[in-house]
Amino acid sequence: MFRRNVIKVLLSPFALLYGIIISVINFFYDIGLLKASRFSVPVICVGNLTIGGAGKTPHIEYLIDLLKDYIDVATLSRGYKRETKGFRYVQPSDTALLAGDEPLQYKRKYPEIVVAVSESRAYAIPQILQQYPRTQAILLDDAFQHRAVKPGLSILLTAYGALFTEDYLLPSGRLREWRSAYKRADMIIVSKCPFSLTVAQKEKMIREINPAHYQKIYFSYYQYGYPYSFYGPQQHISLDKGLDVILLSAIANTEYLIQYLDENVASVHEIEFADHHVFDSYDIERIGKAYENLPSDRKLILTTEKDAMRLELHRELLQSKNIPVYILPAKVQFHFDEGEDFDKDIRNFLLSFEV
Repeated sequence: MFRRNVIKVLLSPFALLYGIIISVINFFYDIGLLKASRFSVPVICVGNLTIGGAGKTPHIEYLIDLLKDYIDVATLSRGYKRETKGFRYVQPSDTALLAGDEPLQYKRKYPEIVVAVSESRAYAIPQILQQYPRTQAILLDDAFQHRAVKPGLSILLTAYGALFTEDYLLPSGRLREWRSAYKRADMIIVSKCPFSLTVAQKEKMIREINPAHYQKIYFSYYQYGYPYSFYGPQQHISLDKGLDVILLSAIANTEYLIQYLDENVASVHEIEFADHHVFDSYDIERIGKAYENLPSDRKLILTTEKDAMRLELHRELLQSKNIPVYILPAKVQFHFDEGEDFDKDIRNFLLSFEV
């Protein structure tokens, strides 16, 4: 802790300089010197103030599930860590290197919707509307800081136990902009809450965040499903206390997932990489050795759906080594029976939308 605080102090001048630059850019947008584009369809932005780990992907999927049976919905992402450039429609046959892991996950799970990637959201949205004029809503993934597009509804995520109110600007902390930027959001979701969240905990976080009068706060958690085989999704297993798990992850924060596994399996052994890490053959060898060296009669590799998109590049090598790899799906649920209220807020926004 002492060393961490010293590092924060040493990096604080760089954080201040970064904050000044961000403040100037935001000020230019606020006074209209930099223009934000508005569009003729509802645009819903899901983002956060930190550099990752708040759970944007499952919340985007929640919105897709909520809307896809009623309207034509599209998602638009940057396509982080992809090797392609510019605007691109994501296809189910793509790889994470072509499209990015999260957009590919959306397209694989929801092949009927339009999924696009582009560094410029302001350029990409007209492209989508031109080619798919029946599009009735666009979900912007991780675009809270991209103010070149003015969303009709802005949803800000902040993770339980790592609220933006307790963080600091990069590089001292993990904030992309000043804490006060939360006021641009229309809704705030405290994500990754414990399953047993109490009303007292809820009220304490509301006081800590101090929402504006126009902001509604919701509290969400993950409901994990049955792990399914990396080699064939029709094969499922159940987690139990006789199972030893090697957790293979390259996501921003694994604490929430590890806590869940600790409660449901015999032991958890981590192989952890940086967020969005692109696996190579050396990594596969390391994974194979870790599996071989784990002394257990019942063991497997467990990974997330997002990590599986990048791991897929080495499917044949993993299969040749007879390494059982399973994927743990996660769905968003809301505490205090407020899921219906959240759904209603989304529907009301869409019904009341005016160009």
